[in-house]
Amino acid sequence: MPLLTLSRIADVAPTVWDDLLPEPQPFVRHAFLSTLEDSGCIGDGTGWRASHRLLCDGDGAVLAAMPAYLKQHSFGEYVFDMGWADACQRAGIAYYPKLLGAVPFSPVTGPRLLGDSRHARVLLDDIVQSLSGEGLSGLHVNFLRSEDDVFFEGHGDWLPRLDCQYHWRNRGYRDFQDFLDALSSRKRKQLRKERDQVAGHGIEFDWQFGHELSEAAWDFVYACYASTYYVRRRSPYLTRDFFSLLAERMPEMIRVVIARQGDRPVAMAFSLVAGDSFYGRYWGCLGDFDRLHFETCFYQGIERAIAEGKQRFDAGAQGEHKLIRGFEPVITRSWHYLLHPGLRSAVADFLAEERPGVLAYAEGARALLPYRQEGT
Repeated sequence: MPLLTLSRIADVAPTVWDDLLPEPQPFVRHAFLSTLEDSGCIGDGTGWRASHRLLCDGDGAVLAAMPAYLKQHSFGEYVFDMGWADACQRAGIAYYPKLLGAVPFSPVTGPRLLGDSRHARVLLDDIVQSLSGEGLSGLHVNFLRSEDDVFFEGHGDWLPRLDCQYHWRNRGYRDFQDFLDALSSRKRKQLRKERDQVAGHGIEFDWQFGHELSEAAWDFVYACYASTYYVRRRSPYLTRDFFSLLAERMPEMIRVVIARQGDRPVAMAFSLVAGDSFYGRYWGCLGDFDRLHFETCFYQGIERAIAEGKQRFDAGAQGEHKLIRGFEPVITRSWHYLLHPGLRSAVADFLAEERPGVLAYAEGARALLPYRQEGT
């Protein structure tokens, strides 16, 4: 069965790609990945080059696929291996280019090996066999589901890496007040105080679907998004065209909340929805308002997730401040295949030391959750 490499996802039909998906996850859909390419978020000058891998039968039918990218750096991945790259540079070992199986700029757990599991297993093995001939240092597959560990465990020299995010779970709440009632008295008062502070600025919120936003509204969304990078003296990963194109291609999955002070929009949060999940992605504010970030990104998202009957709210990577607002620690996983034996051995030792600390942190973080204990 031949292994094909595509330099653009447009070379495979959207229905063919999407029919391989094991779950309704927006970030691995053809529409999302093609929008990243067509809007210039990846490509020349970005350090990201599409290199999608497909396994086909003798008639050319696609049996399995993996969204993949040739990387010349490690930015925009959210599984931080810069230390490995620095060690390689000091030792005279080439770390870049590397092959990355992931969704660019999106630290969201989901499927990366698409298609029937038997064919996906063959695809993964074939990709590994091709690495040396392509001059690549290794293959990294980021933010996989736990059920996908079977593709890697006991198969060669794959190295697992764990990390921790914070996700909110819907325990059958009828509304936001029902969620508040599940919190301890002190934490409930804190959340109410934060919401009251935002309301005291005269700020109100307006939710819109992707097809409801005008180009002027998308200009505002992008200005807010880009501002979160400019304040850190960094360039935004996404382009302005990305938002308009995505609104054309998957508007039913887009949710945007606009914060307004009177007639003036001041902040926004951009989210995607699919299946039982609500995914908070991008935020930005063009003013300075105390606690507005928590309200726009977290409380509005929780309220909307409850209203739409979603069971999970993934509000993005990092952020211990999410714990006291009801987001629970969740272990994330990635797998790494490194060709250089010395590098592989050193990274294996590092990960063996890192893993207990990650697990202990996640367990300890549960003590910070704001939920009432039984009998209180």
